[in-house]
Amino acid sequence: MEEELLRAAIKAFHNAYAPYSRFKVGAAVQDKESVIYAGSNVENVSYGLTNCAERTAIFTAVSAGSRQLETIAVVADAPVPVAPCGACRQVMAEFGIKRVIMANLKGDVRHASLQELLPEAFQADLRQE
Repeated sequence: MEEELLRAAIKAFHNAYAPYSRFKVGAAVQDKESVIYAGSNVENVSYGLTNCAERTAIFTAVSAGSRQLETIAVVADAPVPVAPCGACRQVMAEFGIKRVIMANLKGDVRHASLQELLPEAFQADLRQE
């Protein structure tokens, strides 16, 4: 399943819209039913409106009705595998993603748990009523 996730993330990488940073990223997330949803980064001239590939993939899954997500793969054309940003990590925590696969186009791969990448995620049960 990891190879399938990485293939989907690479395909999404090629669809990225990154005319400003020229840093394309693709992601693919797998849910508990083994369905894969892909996403790419989409930039905007107003940088704050840019959406990362990881969040695009997660939001695509959620929009399709999936809520129990398990693993995400992230691919970029970089010298080493690139880790998701903090905002993406928090969104991953919201939907229960446990495994993160990071890769580059050269085939280098790094694995991490979300707990390793975001050890003290903000959780719904931390809110005061």
